[in-house]
Amino acid sequence: MSASSDKTRVLTGITTTGTPHLGNYVGAIKPAITASQDPSVQSYYFLADLHALIKCQDPKRVQQSRLEIAATWLALGLDTDNAIFYRQSDIPEIAELNWMLSCVCSKGLMNRAHAYKAAVAENEETGSPDPDRGITMGLFGYPVLMAADILMFNADKVPVGRDQVQHIEMARDMGGRFNHLFKGQYFSQPDAVVDERVQVLNGLDGRKMSKSYENTIPLFVSEKKLLKLVRKIKTNSLEPGEPKDPDTCTLFQIYSAFASVEDAAAMRVEYANGIGWGEAKNRLFEQLNAQLSEPRERYQALLEDPGHIEQVLRQGAERARAEAAPVMDRLREAVGLGRFV
Repeated sequence: MSASSDKTRVLTGITTTGTPHLGNYVGAIKPAITASQDPSVQSYYFLADLHALIKCQDPKRVQQSRLEIAATWLALGLDTDNAIFYRQSDIPEIAELNWMLSCVCSKGLMNRAHAYKAAVAENEETGSPDPDRGITMGLFGYPVLMAADILMFNADKVPVGRDQVQHIEMARDMGGRFNHLFKGQYFSQPDAVVDERVQVLNGLDGRKMSKSYENTIPLFVSEKKLLKLVRKIKTNSLEPGEPKDPDTCTLFQIYSAFASVEDAAAMRVEYANGIGWGEAKNRLFEQLNAQLSEPRERYQALLEDPGHIEQVLRQGAERARAEAAPVMDRLREAVGLGRFV
Protein backbone atom coordinates (compact mmCIF):
# COMPACT_ATOMS: atom_id res chain seq x y z
CA MET A 1 0.00 0.00 0.00
CA SER A 2 1.60 3.25 -1.06
CA ALA A 3 0.75 6.76 0.08
CA SER A 4 -1.45 8.84 -2.19
CA SER A 5 0.70 11.21 -4.21
CA ASP A 6 -1.91 13.98 -4.22
CA LYS A 7 -1.87 14.35 -0.44
CA THR A 8 0.35 16.79 1.45
CA ARG A 9 3.22 14.77 2.92
CA VAL A 10 4.07 15.65 6.51
CA LEU A 11 6.97 13.92 8.26
CA THR A 12 7.75 13.90 12.00
CA GLY A 13 10.65 12.20 13.78
CA ILE A 14 10.19 11.10 17.39
CA THR A 15 13.31 11.02 19.56
CA THR A 16 13.71 7.69 21.35
CA THR A 17 15.55 8.65 24.51
CA GLY A 18 13.77 9.09 27.82
CA THR A 19 10.13 8.83 28.84
CA PRO A 20 7.45 11.11 27.31
CA HIS A 21 6.17 13.82 29.67
CA LEU A 22 3.30 16.31 29.77
CA GLY A 23 5.34 18.91 27.87
CA ASN A 24 6.00 16.46 25.03
CA TYR A 25 2.30 15.71 24.83
CA VAL A 26 1.10 19.31 24.68
CA GLY A 27 3.92 20.56 22.43
CA ALA A 28 4.28 17.73 19.92
CA ILE A 29 2.26 14.55 20.43
CA LYS A 30 -1.27 15.97 20.68
CA PRO A 31 -1.08 18.18 17.54
CA ALA A 32 0.66 15.40 15.60
CA ILE A 33 -2.00 12.84 16.50
CA THR A 34 -4.71 15.28 15.43
CA ALA A 35 -2.89 15.68 12.09
CA SER A 36 -2.68 11.87 11.71
CA GLN A 37 -6.47 11.77 11.49
CA ASP A 38 -6.64 14.26 8.58
CA PRO A 39 -7.52 12.36 5.36
CA SER A 40 -6.01 15.13 3.18
CA VAL A 41 -2.57 14.58 4.75
CA GLN A 42 -0.21 11.63 4.38
CA SER A 43 1.65 11.60 7.68
CA TYR A 44 4.93 9.82 8.33
CA TYR A 45 5.82 9.30 12.00
CA PHE A 46 9.03 7.48 12.78
CA LEU A 47 10.93 6.46 15.88
CA ALA A 48 14.30 8.15 15.32
CA ASP A 49 16.25 5.30 16.87
CA LEU A 50 19.34 5.67 14.67
CA HIS A 51 19.55 9.28 15.80
CA ALA A 52 19.27 8.09 19.41
CA LEU A 53 22.62 6.29 19.12
CA ILE A 54 24.37 9.66 18.76
CA LYS A 55 23.63 10.56 22.38
CA CYS A 56 22.97 7.24 24.08
CA GLN A 57 25.18 4.16 24.17
CA ASP A 58 23.03 2.34 26.73
CA PRO A 59 21.28 -0.39 24.68
CA LYS A 60 18.72 -1.21 27.38
CA ARG A 61 17.69 2.45 27.61
CA VAL A 62 17.36 2.80 23.83
CA GLN A 63 15.32 -0.40 23.59
CA GLN A 64 13.03 0.52 26.50
CA SER A 65 12.55 4.04 25.20
CA ARG A 66 11.55 2.77 21.75
CA LEU A 67 8.94 0.51 23.36
CA GLU A 68 7.60 3.22 25.71
CA ILE A 69 7.36 5.87 23.02
CA ALA A 70 5.64 3.59 20.51
CA ALA A 71 3.18 2.55 23.24
CA THR A 72 2.60 6.21 24.15
CA TRP A 73 1.66 7.29 20.63
CA LEU A 74 -0.58 4.28 20.10
CA ALA A 75 -2.28 4.70 23.51
CA LEU A 76 -3.02 8.36 22.72
CA GLY A 77 -4.79 7.49 19.49
CA LEU A 78 -2.33 7.68 16.57
CA ASP A 79 -4.26 6.65 13.44
CA THR A 80 -1.95 4.02 11.97
CA ASP A 81 -4.42 3.23 9.18
CA ASN A 82 -3.86 6.71 7.76
CA ALA A 83 -0.42 7.63 9.13
CA ILE A 84 2.65 5.53 8.35
CA PHE A 85 4.30 4.70 11.71
CA TYR A 86 7.69 3.01 11.61
CA ARG A 87 11.12 2.63 13.15
CA GLN A 88 13.86 4.48 11.31
CA SER A 89 16.14 1.45 11.74
CA ASP A 90 13.62 -0.78 9.91
CA ILE A 91 14.14 1.17 6.67
CA PRO A 92 17.63 0.27 5.35
CA GLU A 93 17.09 2.55 2.35
CA ILE A 94 17.40 5.54 4.70
CA ALA A 95 20.92 4.53 5.72
CA GLU A 96 21.84 4.02 2.06
CA LEU A 97 20.45 7.43 1.10
CA ASN A 98 22.37 8.91 4.05
CA TRP A 99 25.61 7.79 2.37
CA MET A 100 24.61 9.11 -1.05
CA LEU A 101 23.79 12.49 0.46
CA SER A 102 27.06 12.47 2.42
CA CYS A 103 28.85 12.21 -0.90
CA VAL A 104 27.26 15.40 -2.25
CA CYS A 105 27.15 17.38 1.01
CA SER A 106 30.03 19.78 1.62
CA LYS A 107 31.90 19.53 4.90
CA GLY A 108 31.65 23.30 5.16
CA LEU A 109 27.87 23.02 5.41
CA MET A 110 28.21 20.57 8.32
CA ASN A 111 30.74 22.88 9.99
CA ARG A 112 27.94 25.42 10.30
CA ALA A 113 25.48 23.06 12.02
CA HIS A 114 24.33 24.47 15.35
CA ALA A 115 24.84 21.28 17.37
CA TYR A 116 28.39 20.81 16.08
CA LYS A 117 29.31 24.46 16.64
CA ALA A 118 27.91 24.30 20.19
CA ALA A 119 30.01 21.21 20.96
CA VAL A 120 33.16 22.89 19.60
CA ALA A 121 32.40 26.05 21.59
CA GLU A 122 32.02 23.99 24.76
CA ASN A 123 35.43 22.37 24.18
CA GLU A 124 37.02 25.77 23.62
CA GLU A 125 35.43 27.17 26.77
CA THR A 126 36.83 24.32 28.86
CA GLY A 127 40.30 24.88 27.41
CA SER A 128 40.53 21.61 25.48
CA PRO A 129 43.49 21.62 23.05
CA ASP A 130 41.31 19.64 20.60
CA PRO A 131 38.17 21.55 19.55
CA ASP A 132 36.67 18.27 18.27
CA ARG A 133 37.24 16.38 21.50
CA GLY A 134 34.43 13.88 22.13
CA ILE A 135 32.59 14.79 18.92
CA THR A 136 31.57 11.72 16.93
CA MET A 137 30.86 11.49 13.22
CA GLY A 138 27.29 10.71 14.26
CA LEU A 139 26.94 14.15 15.82
CA PHE A 140 28.80 15.84 12.99
CA GLY A 141 26.75 14.14 10.26
CA TYR A 142 23.41 14.24 12.08
CA PRO A 143 21.89 16.73 9.58
CA VAL A 144 22.68 14.37 6.69
CA LEU A 145 20.76 11.52 8.29
CA MET A 146 17.90 13.91 9.02
CA ALA A 147 17.94 14.97 5.37
CA ALA A 148 17.75 11.31 4.34
CA ASP A 149 14.70 10.84 6.60
CA ILE A 150 12.97 13.77 4.92
CA LEU A 151 14.03 13.36 1.30
CA MET A 152 13.40 9.62 1.18
CA PHE A 153 9.66 10.31 1.28
CA ASN A 154 9.80 13.72 -0.44
CA ALA A 155 8.07 15.29 2.54
CA ASP A 156 6.36 18.60 1.75
CA LYS A 157 6.24 19.83 5.34
CA VAL A 158 8.33 19.01 8.40
CA PRO A 159 6.99 20.34 11.73
CA VAL A 160 9.98 21.35 13.86
CA GLY A 161 11.03 23.63 16.67
CA ARG A 162 12.81 26.84 15.70
CA ASP A 163 16.16 25.25 16.62
CA GLN A 164 15.67 22.61 13.89
CA VAL A 165 14.87 24.95 10.99
CA GLN A 166 18.53 24.96 9.95
CA HIS A 167 18.38 21.19 9.38
CA ILE A 168 15.46 21.56 6.97
CA GLU A 169 17.41 24.22 5.07
CA MET A 170 20.35 21.80 4.89
CA ALA A 171 18.06 19.06 3.57
CA ARG A 172 16.91 21.44 0.84
CA ASP A 173 20.55 22.19 0.03
CA MET A 174 21.50 18.50 -0.22
CA GLY A 175 18.43 17.58 -2.27
CA GLY A 176 19.03 20.46 -4.66
CA ARG A 177 22.70 19.60 -5.00
CA PHE A 178 21.86 15.97 -5.81
CA ASN A 179 19.28 17.05 -8.40
CA HIS A 180 21.88 19.36 -10.02
CA LEU A 181 24.72 16.84 -10.09
CA PHE A 182 22.64 13.97 -11.44
CA LYS A 183 20.46 16.09 -13.74
CA GLY A 184 17.00 15.16 -12.58
CA GLN A 185 14.17 16.08 -10.24
CA TYR A 186 14.79 13.37 -7.67
CA PHE A 187 13.94 15.37 -4.57
CA SER A 188 11.38 18.08 -3.84
CA GLN A 189 12.15 21.00 -1.54
CA PRO A 190 10.72 20.42 1.96
CA ASP A 191 9.41 23.30 4.06
CA ALA A 192 9.93 23.68 7.79
CA VAL A 193 6.71 24.30 9.72
CA VAL A 194 7.20 26.16 12.99
CA ASP A 195 3.96 26.56 14.91
CA GLU A 196 4.51 29.51 17.21
CA ARG A 197 1.25 28.64 18.97
CA VAL A 198 2.65 25.36 20.27
CA GLN A 199 2.67 25.65 24.01
CA VAL A 200 5.86 25.12 26.02
CA LEU A 201 4.88 23.83 29.46
CA ASN A 202 6.78 24.67 32.61
CA GLY A 203 7.96 21.92 34.92
CA LEU A 204 8.01 21.30 38.67
CA ASP A 205 10.49 24.11 39.31
CA GLY A 206 8.90 26.72 37.03
CA ARG A 207 11.49 26.34 34.26
CA LYS A 208 10.66 24.77 30.88
CA MET A 209 9.65 21.13 31.39
CA SER A 210 12.69 19.20 30.22
CA LYS A 211 14.40 15.91 30.97
CA SER A 212 17.70 17.80 31.24
CA TYR A 213 16.27 19.84 34.15
CA GLU A 214 14.83 16.71 35.81
CA ASN A 215 11.58 18.66 36.39
CA THR A 216 9.17 16.63 34.26
CA ILE A 217 5.85 14.96 34.97
CA PRO A 218 5.84 11.71 32.94
CA LEU A 219 2.63 11.16 31.00
CA PHE A 220 1.70 7.75 32.35
CA VAL A 221 2.90 7.58 35.94
CA SER A 222 0.47 5.94 38.37
CA GLU A 223 -2.38 7.95 39.85
CA LYS A 224 -0.59 8.04 43.21
CA LYS A 225 2.70 9.21 41.68
CA LEU A 226 0.89 11.81 39.55
CA LEU A 227 -0.68 13.36 42.65
CA LYS A 228 2.69 13.37 44.41
CA LEU A 229 4.36 15.16 41.47
CA VAL A 230 1.58 17.74 41.12
CA ARG A 231 1.95 18.57 44.80
CA LYS A 232 5.66 19.23 44.22
CA ILE A 233 5.01 22.00 41.65
CA LYS A 234 6.60 25.23 42.87
CA THR A 235 4.23 28.04 43.89
CA ASN A 236 4.64 31.36 45.72
CA SER A 237 3.79 32.07 49.38
CA LEU A 238 0.40 33.76 48.88
CA GLU A 239 -2.18 32.55 51.41
CA PRO A 240 -5.70 31.27 50.66
CA GLY A 241 -8.00 34.24 50.10
CA GLU A 242 -5.29 36.37 48.51
CA PRO A 243 -5.79 36.98 44.75
CA LYS A 244 -3.26 35.14 42.59
CA ASP A 245 -1.95 35.77 39.06
CA PRO A 246 -2.78 32.82 36.79
CA ASP A 247 -0.54 34.13 34.00
CA THR A 248 2.64 33.60 36.04
CA CYS A 249 1.57 30.29 37.60
CA THR A 250 2.80 26.87 36.43
CA LEU A 251 -0.26 25.17 37.94
CA PHE A 252 -2.64 27.31 35.87
CA GLN A 253 -0.52 26.95 32.74
CA ILE A 254 -0.64 23.15 32.88
CA TYR A 255 -4.31 23.17 33.89
CA SER A 256 -5.32 25.37 30.94
CA ALA A 257 -3.35 23.16 28.51
CA PHE A 258 -5.54 20.19 29.46
CA ALA A 259 -8.84 21.90 30.35
CA SER A 260 -11.64 23.20 28.13
CA VAL A 261 -11.78 26.93 27.44
CA GLU A 262 -14.75 27.18 29.83
CA ASP A 263 -12.99 25.32 32.66
CA ALA A 264 -9.86 27.43 32.22
CA ALA A 265 -11.94 30.61 32.40
CA ALA A 266 -13.66 29.37 35.56
CA MET A 267 -10.29 28.58 37.14
CA ARG A 268 -9.08 32.09 36.28
CA VAL A 269 -11.98 33.44 38.35
CA GLU A 270 -10.98 31.13 41.22
CA TYR A 271 -7.47 32.62 41.12
CA ALA A 272 -8.93 36.14 41.37
CA ASN A 273 -10.99 34.95 44.35
CA GLY A 274 -7.86 33.65 46.12
CA ILE A 275 -8.00 29.88 45.69
CA GLY A 276 -5.55 28.12 48.01
CA TRP A 277 -2.54 26.39 46.46
CA GLY A 278 -3.55 23.03 47.91
CA GLU A 279 -6.96 23.26 46.30
CA ALA A 280 -5.46 24.45 42.98
CA LYS A 281 -3.13 21.45 42.97
CA ASN A 282 -6.03 19.11 43.68
CA ARG A 283 -7.98 20.61 40.77
CA LEU A 284 -4.99 20.18 38.45
CA PHE A 285 -4.54 16.57 39.51
CA GLU A 286 -8.23 15.83 38.92
CA GLN A 287 -8.08 17.42 35.45
CA LEU A 288 -4.95 15.51 34.43
CA ASN A 289 -6.14 12.21 35.87
CA ALA A 290 -9.51 12.49 34.14
CA GLN A 291 -7.83 12.93 30.75
CA LEU A 292 -4.96 10.49 31.20
CA SER A 293 -6.57 7.57 33.05
CA GLU A 294 -7.93 5.81 29.94
CA PRO A 295 -4.78 6.33 27.82
CA ARG A 296 -2.76 5.17 30.87
CA GLU A 297 -4.69 1.90 30.92
CA ARG A 298 -4.18 1.42 27.17
CA TYR A 299 -0.47 2.26 27.59
CA GLN A 300 0.02 -0.35 30.32
CA ALA A 301 -1.82 -2.96 28.25
CA LEU A 302 0.41 -2.19 25.26
CA LEU A 303 3.60 -2.50 27.33
CA GLU A 304 2.41 -5.93 28.42
CA ASP A 305 1.87 -6.90 24.77
CA PRO A 306 5.07 -5.88 22.96
CA GLY A 307 4.18 -8.33 20.18
CA HIS A 308 1.28 -6.08 19.17
CA ILE A 309 3.53 -3.01 19.08
CA GLU A 310 6.05 -4.96 17.00
CA GLN A 311 3.32 -5.97 14.55
CA VAL A 312 2.11 -2.36 14.15
CA LEU A 313 5.64 -1.09 13.54
CA ARG A 314 6.43 -3.86 11.05
CA GLN A 315 3.26 -3.09 9.11
CA GLY A 316 4.30 0.57 9.08
CA ALA A 317 7.76 -0.39 7.88
CA GLU A 318 6.26 -2.45 5.04
CA ARG A 319 4.26 0.57 3.88
CA ALA A 320 7.31 2.84 4.20
CA ARG A 321 9.58 0.42 2.31
CA ALA A 322 6.98 0.02 -0.44
CA GLU A 323 7.74 3.68 -1.18
CA ALA A 324 11.43 3.74 -0.28
CA ALA A 325 12.56 0.72 -2.32
CA PRO A 326 11.55 2.05 -5.78
CA VAL A 327 12.96 5.46 -4.87
CA MET A 328 16.32 3.87 -4.09
CA ASP A 329 16.24 1.86 -7.31
CA ARG A 330 15.90 5.13 -9.22
CA LEU A 331 18.63 6.83 -7.18
CA ARG A 332 21.05 3.92 -7.70
CA GLU A 333 20.49 4.20 -11.45
CA ALA A 334 21.07 7.94 -11.23
CA VAL A 335 24.48 7.64 -9.52
CA GLY A 336 25.71 4.64 -11.53
CA LEU A 337 24.95 1.83 -9.05
CA GLY A 338 22.14 0.22 -11.04
CA ARG A 339 22.12 -3.43 -12.08
CA PHE A 340 23.80 -4.45 -15.34
CA VAL A 341 20.74 -6.29 -16.66
